[in-house]
Amino acid sequence: MKLLLPRSVLNRLRHDLKGGKRREIGGLILGEHVEGETFRIVELTVQKTGSSPVHFIRDPSFHQPQLDDFFARTGNDYARFNYMGEWHSHPSFEPLPSTEDIMSMQEIVEDSTVGVNFLVLVIARLIRLDNIQLSAMLFQPHYPPSEIDAVLEDAADQKVSLVRRFFRSVFNRAT
Repeated sequence: MKLLLPRSVLNRLRHDLKGGKRREIGGLILGEHVEGETFRIVELTVQKTGSSPVHFIRDPSFHQPQLDDFFARTGNDYARFNYMGEWHSHPSFEPLPSTEDIMSMQEIVEDSTVGVNFLVLVIARLIRLDNIQLSAMLFQPHYPPSEIDAVLEDAADQKVSLVRRFFRSVFNRAT
């Protein structure tokens, strides 16, 4: 799977991570199926409450109005536009999923009442005020989680440094 990250979404994420300071923040990933195994993040919901410096708990009632609005704006075309997963920050340590993160996502994707074929988990942190470090993982029922490629969508004409180590990608802000 390939996950496209538009610069506008990256800039919004950078802004929200700055606002979150040392507390974890997070929300939903709302995306578009582009073709085959390629998906684009269209927008992120952002919840800045219910967290601590080392823990984030998503409040579904906070995100439901934003999810409903997204579906209305995209014509309820669920085959093309849909909930893709979740994201949260790790402001004080590597943006790698914890055991709890992995277990939570696997539990959601295995729940037949949720009705999803896959979920994506993105974990991000801000480093040196302008750089975002992130990981992206794919969760599917009955399969172990796997790393996926998160690609800056409009990188062809921008100065972007991509460094990969384990489940980590670093996107540097264009100069």
